[in-house]
Amino acid sequence: METKIYLDEGNIPRNWYNILPDLPKPLPPPVDPKTREPVKPEALMALFARELVRQEVSGERWIPIPEEIRERYALWRPTPMYRAFRLERALKTPARIYYKYEGVSPPGSHKPNTAVAQAYFNMKEGISRLTTETGAGQWGSALAFGCMLFGLKSTIYMVKVSYYQKPYRKVLMELWGGEVYPSPSEKTNFGREFLKKNPETPGSLGIAISEAIEDAVTHEDAKYSLGSVLNHVLMHQTVIGLEAKEQLKMVDDYPDYIIGCIGGGSSFSGLFWPFYYDVVTKKAPKEVKFRAVEATAAPSVTKGVYMYDHGDTARMTPLLKMHTLGHDFVPDPIHAGGLRYHGMAPTLCLLASENKVETIAYNQVEVFKAAHLFAKSEGHISAPEPAHAIKAVIDEALRCKETGEEKTILFLLCGHGHFDMKAYEDYLAGKLPPYEYPEERVKQSIEKLRALYPWITKM
Repeated sequence: METKIYLDEGNIPRNWYNILPDLPKPLPPPVDPKTREPVKPEALMALFARELVRQEVSGERWIPIPEEIRERYALWRPTPMYRAFRLERALKTPARIYYKYEGVSPPGSHKPNTAVAQAYFNMKEGISRLTTETGAGQWGSALAFGCMLFGLKSTIYMVKVSYYQKPYRKVLMELWGGEVYPSPSEKTNFGREFLKKNPETPGSLGIAISEAIEDAVTHEDAKYSLGSVLNHVLMHQTVIGLEAKEQLKMVDDYPDYIIGCIGGGSSFSGLFWPFYYDVVTKKAPKEVKFRAVEATAAPSVTKGVYMYDHGDTARMTPLLKMHTLGHDFVPDPIHAGGLRYHGMAPTLCLLASENKVETIAYNQVEVFKAAHLFAKSEGHISAPEPAHAIKAVIDEALRCKETGEEKTILFLLCGHGHFDMKAYEDYLAGKLPPYEYPEERVKQSIEKLRALYPWITKM
């Protein structure tokens, strides 16, 4: 019984898929909070490489992948897909469960799919250093890796609680030439000011983004790099879904459900966008449901408000229309660091608001229980982030057991958990609390946002 579905290097995609032409309505543009007008693409070039800005707003459905990037992708792509026979037997479900595994990349996650691309386009434009933020460290290690491949320097602001929870992620970044700071840090004006007011803060992605942006805009040699949320980032991840479609063709199957975790939205979008393309172009052989899973400790879509907000705490970014918990959000210190963000990708939020994507949330205790069952059946130790998807997969498979439906479930195991042993140790010791972010704190943050920009609710 074969569990692994193979593709060779010749199957690495030659184009990224851009969802913008196929959205059910136009994506609301970034807005300048001072003028209340849409931000022109040229203004974004102060932060990002010109080619990345072009991709961000492109109306082209297919964007060619340069051969220099495909050559680097071949270090780990195509990634494997597995049929989870042992999990199916453990659950006694008639459902067929497949998972695309991105943990085989050198940094151990899906993140280098865009990190390598962003480093390449910045290198082509003569940029010598990239700055960024990172939560659990997967994005930071991916960017350090990507920059190393193209001879760039990298400066990474790592959310403080993760910096100390996951010290070997920092070591990994440093091995690839990155310089890493716990955020908030003493390196930036915003970091120093925040530390004065909140010296014991665990940090947040919003704070780390502010520091990375400040660093980039105050140094001529640097540009900023983002690991999720924006259109060009999600587009680079579509190599995942494009490969997955080819792998499923090899076993003559097609998903009824596509499931993934969401923190900013890039890994899940990378998986489901190419299947969404099949749906909107009437090429899908059946109805497909797209299900996104987030943490109850950072429930941006399930509890947040769909409105314009900043992507960072210092309000340095333009306003983006997205589901938000408020840009001053500071999360509880859960182990799924990549899911601790106050907002979400605008494309994903639009699709959720149009009922094209379902969203659910789980707490970390039930998530680690699901990851434990997966490890005992399939062997792979999941990162805490995709463990949320595993929980949703198990729930759906058990529903199929009750109804007798032979559905096909595809999910993304977007990274391994080899750097997350402390989290698993706490789980096994019964030390993980089931955090749930209070709705009252969401209301308070949104009220502050509306007080800051009284006109914002009309947009």
